[in-house]
Amino acid sequence: MRSLEVPESRTKTVLIVDDIPSNLEVVGRHLESHGYRAVVAQGGEEGIERAELVRPNLILLDVLMPGVDGFETCRRLKARDSTRDIPVIFMSALTDTADKIMGFEVGAVDYVTKPLDGAEVLARIGTQLTLDALRQQLQQQNARLQQEIVAREQIQLALQRSNTELEQLAYVASHDMQEPLRMVASYLQLVAERYRGKLDADADEFIGFAVDGAKRMQTLINDLLAYSRVGTKARPFAPTDCAAVVATAITDLRVAINETGASITHGPLPVVMADAAQLAHLFQNLLGNAIKFRGAERPRVRIEAEPVGADWCFAVRDNGIGIAPEYFERIFVLFQRLHGRREYPGTGIGLALCKKIVERHGGRIWVESSRSAGSVFRFTIPLRGHEG
Repeated sequence: MRSLEVPESRTKTVLIVDDIPSNLEVVGRHLESHGYRAVVAQGGEEGIERAELVRPNLILLDVLMPGVDGFETCRRLKARDSTRDIPVIFMSALTDTADKIMGFEVGAVDYVTKPLDGAEVLARIGTQLTLDALRQQLQQQNARLQQEIVAREQIQLALQRSNTELEQLAYVASHDMQEPLRMVASYLQLVAERYRGKLDADADEFIGFAVDGAKRMQTLINDLLAYSRVGTKARPFAPTDCAAVVATAITDLRVAINETGASITHGPLPVVMADAAQLAHLFQNLLGNAIKFRGAERPRVRIEAEPVGADWCFAVRDNGIGIAPEYFERIFVLFQRLHGRREYPGTGIGLALCKKIVERHGGRIWVESSRSAGSVFRFTIPLRGHEG
């Protein structure tokens, strides 16, 4: 926010309200000699009319006047929208504390005692005009800030509606595609089994391509369903033992672990507020990638966690093929792949899903790596639960 600055001085209008003409003349001449525009009114009723007409920057108001006195005049000025915000300084020979308190209660901002001291009057007028200018700037800035807040809230609501609609669309489209695709895949597999070797080699190859394509489409749909369900089928956060979650992920990956001879170990892991199913999916994807993108050596994966500030910071370290720095951001984007399907099968959704799960939990995920030197995937989970 910009610092408040008082605008450059311009001619300010001061309304002087007093029932004694000589007082009006003396005070008016004094103010005009110091650059102010003086407007006078003889009595409370006339003062209210002049204030409505002129809209002065400040009002000097005598207290003791016949008819409508200064206190009542100030009450009426403060009751009107058009004059409510004009600063009022009382002028009076009354020095009793109760009278001064009454003046502030009806809306005055300051009090000068008669007989008036010219320098004091100028100082008090200058102070109140400066304060009033600052008040107006604050009101303007608050109004702009409120408009920005409303605009951002509207944008946020629109984004939330859009995200919800996209998630629902992805879920419905993927779900509705499952059944016809399952039928296509089943009949293609049936054709492949029944007519293998009975047609020419090209036919067998073409059928094989079709079966493979159907299976990959099923995998892609399942991954899209998992991605959409991060928002639509999420469970409330609850205390979750990360060691138990990792054990579940390892069990689900048992076939790949046995085939590759992978070693997966971990240090002490915390209990966090999380969606246990999503956290298991997160670890399963990261561990599965560590096994898939292995180098010449047997895969070795180590999971660790430590508190860092207000978060738990998890690290999944592997000895795989590594990732070049220029791809560190790209790998977390939906459908982004760094390798061909023949080298490393997959849909390009796994790490995007990991990112979405971590962000739903209020954390962030990133990678540290270099080619042929393994990778470390790090992500954070708040020490205290953050329901996303």
